[in-house]
Amino acid sequence: MGTGYPNKTRWIPGPVASRVLRYGLALASVAAALGLARTFLHFHLPQTFIAFALSAIAITFWYGGTKPGILAAMLASVVRIYFFEPELNAMSRGVYYLVFLIFALLMIRATRARNELEQRVAERTAELTRANEDLKLEIAQRKRTEAELRDSEAYLAEAQRLTHTASFALNIASRKIVHWSQEHFRLFDFDPEGGVPPLEVVLQRIHPDDRKRVEKIYETATREKMGYEVEYRIILPNGTMKHIHMLAHPVFSASRDLVEYVGTLVDVTERKRADEERERLRQVQADLARISRVTTMGELTASLAHEIKQPIAAAVTDANTCLRWLTRDHPDVEEAREAASRMVKDTTRANDIISRIRLMFNKEASQRELLDINAVIQEMVGLVHNEANRSSISIRTQLAADMPSIMADRVQLQQVFMNLMLNGIEAMKDMNGGGELTIQSRHAEDGQLMVSVSDTGLGLPPQQADQIFNAFFTTKLHGTGMGLSISRSIIESHGGRLWAADNSPRGASFHLTLPTNPF
Repeated sequence: MGTGYPNKTRWIPGPVASRVLRYGLALASVAAALGLARTFLHFHLPQTFIAFALSAIAITFWYGGTKPGILAAMLASVVRIYFFEPELNAMSRGVYYLVFLIFALLMIRATRARNELEQRVAERTAELTRANEDLKLEIAQRKRTEAELRDSEAYLAEAQRLTHTASFALNIASRKIVHWSQEHFRLFDFDPEGGVPPLEVVLQRIHPDDRKRVEKIYETATREKMGYEVEYRIILPNGTMKHIHMLAHPVFSASRDLVEYVGTLVDVTERKRADEERERLRQVQADLARISRVTTMGELTASLAHEIKQPIAAAVTDANTCLRWLTRDHPDVEEAREAASRMVKDTTRANDIISRIRLMFNKEASQRELLDINAVIQEMVGLVHNEANRSSISIRTQLAADMPSIMADRVQLQQVFMNLMLNGIEAMKDMNGGGELTIQSRHAEDGQLMVSVSDTGLGLPPQQADQIFNAFFTTKLHGTGMGLSISRSIIESHGGRLWAADNSPRGASFHLTLPTNPF
């Protein structure tokens, strides 16, 4: 059960009740004046009804209003004549009526003046109240704005700290730094207690090999009234070196005079280190890919030797035939010419084979060019077909016509296709009756092309299919486990994808997609 004070409400009279009270005040005030005068008369005190009556009229006018005040004046006149001096003649009564009338008029004027004054005071009070409320709202808004500004500055300072980004403003005429963020102190290792350092002191922190270049860029930009961007190194007092990326934007006056530069400085030391690490990693990957190519080519030594021996042997035969036709008693020049032509074709074929092999051993940087994917596949089929024939494995190609050109590195794609083909041949070597290696090219979705290499071997290793692309994972007795990992890296570097799946009814399929050239 709760306890508390009863609700207290202020009673506000309605229009009728208010009118009754005001006119009741006229009656009550005159009655009070009459009572007081009769009391004074009873005790033989001086007659003062006029004073009491005028007071009653004044009170009624002041608190009851004009009409109740007129009523009080009329009542006071009647009471004065009929209760105190009824024997007065008409002139005397007229004088009393005139006095009460003049007093009533004065009170009407005074009441009106008071009402006007109260109205002006109320209006002024309302204006002051509104102004005060507006001022409170403005003060509250300023406080919120100041709080938001402080929060914004705090967030900006924290963002600059997290991103190692500093901001500055430099006056051109005085060469004075007019703004220097807190992160600037941290980047350049200056003590904030010492204030903003002079520009000359800041320039001393720039690496000696970069200082003149930075000053020259600044002078050129100032002369041409343009912004500038520059990267340079700074050396801190403890010997630490940082890489800074600076971006400055010009600020002009109304007359288009260059007034100052505002800009940012970003600590890109970690990015520089990451770029260097990526470059070293890229070089390591390139060397590893080349080693993988050399290793793969080593596995093809016997097949390549046979591949080269065939056109050379044919060329020797054609050369002997040409000599026989020329050394006869009646040389047959036409037959000799045909034999020589066959010899040229055979030697050209041998040269092409050697050139393709040399490319696989090449250590030059990656070079991308417009390629016909079907032509690259045919080149690799030509290199591995003898290796397949030695294991009674047939190679079947299903190459779609009108395949678009792609922008790619020929040697790297040759390495991928050769690796996938040799893996398929390796998977079918120990099978009775040989096997079939199928290479397909076709159009894929989203403007890409797809190449699939499928075999009829043992299929993907059970429960390890998701590991075959991991570095150093291999199922071969003397494998390095790098072929598929490098192949996937090459395809992904070309914006494509390489994955494996089981082949129906047996074997494995490797699929790759590559983006086509927009031209």
